[in-house]
Amino acid sequence: MIILGFESSCDETGVAAVCTERGLLAHALHTQIAMHQEYGGVVPELASRDHVRRVVPLTRQVLREAGLAVSDIDAVAYTAGPGLAGALLVGASVAQAFAWARDLPAIAIHHLEGHLLSPLLADPRPEFPFVALLVSGGHTQLMRVDGVGRYTLLGETLDDAAGEAFDKSAKLLGLGYPGGPALASLAEQGDPARFELPRPMLHSGDLDFSFSGLKTAVLTRVKALRQAGGEPDPAAIADLAAATQAAIVDVLAAKAAKALKETGLRRLVVAGGVGANKALRERLAASLPRLKAQAYFPPLSLCTDNGAMIAFAAGERVKAGLAVLDRGSHAFTVRPRWDLEEVSVAA
Repeated sequence: MIILGFESSCDETGVAAVCTERGLLAHALHTQIAMHQEYGGVVPELASRDHVRRVVPLTRQVLREAGLAVSDIDAVAYTAGPGLAGALLVGASVAQAFAWARDLPAIAIHHLEGHLLSPLLADPRPEFPFVALLVSGGHTQLMRVDGVGRYTLLGETLDDAAGEAFDKSAKLLGLGYPGGPALASLAEQGDPARFELPRPMLHSGDLDFSFSGLKTAVLTRVKALRQAGGEPDPAAIADLAAATQAAIVDVLAAKAAKALKETGLRRLVVAGGVGANKALRERLAASLPRLKAQAYFPPLSLCTDNGAMIAFAAGERVKAGLAVLDRGSHAFTVRPRWDLEEVSVAA
């Protein structure tokens, strides 16, 4: 089965073609970073309008690169949530229109399930069961994954997510948008030991997270530097960036290790945009062998939002008998807020 997938939950337009037997055939992605930079963050209305402009040309590109005709597509998948309502509606509308025109089934996919299963596109491919660390945008969660659609929440953030901690701290440091990659890049030039920052809930005894206090601590440090001598020198900003990244990575790595110990599992899947962070990857690669565990990551090109993960998740749900291949009604809705556990069949 060949599935055409659409992702438009926020500020990336992604389209991909996946074959349930042969894997990823082609994918194309347009990021809106340049458009949103002057505003310092995503403007929902602008994001929605740009999805409208990009989705059809990207679809044509994917079909061309995969060597497919429209008639070769067997099903369509799209992100139904969570995300920005207007942005979600663009991908959902195009997907449903395509499905209606070709008399194909359309499969609504949870955005986080796409991220969760995306490491299965990598080589080596992790086997079930595993612990998943989902660090995507406004989400930071630890999940036990026993199979497709079999997800159990182990812990989650109580306030800011790790990605938000990166972005908000970067803004406080005067870095550009998107803040996370900018902070991570600058952190490579800094000394993380110069500034002492908190590791929120590191010793809480559970698997939950909290990063709002870290953001406040960064703000306090920035104010102190300015009071001491005007604008902080570049070296101090680099050191504070390094300390911020180290604090986030310490918490994520420690909680992931605790989840592995408590579940007795030996495989950790890291998915979502923060999964591309070099420091996090290096920390897990160094620490997990002591637990006789292994970390799995999606390819760097598939860490951000993309259509490949949506088409792939749809294919996995079809193979697991969890997708309704209905060619009848093409009525649809989107869900800006949507808990991942609602698509789980786990007891």
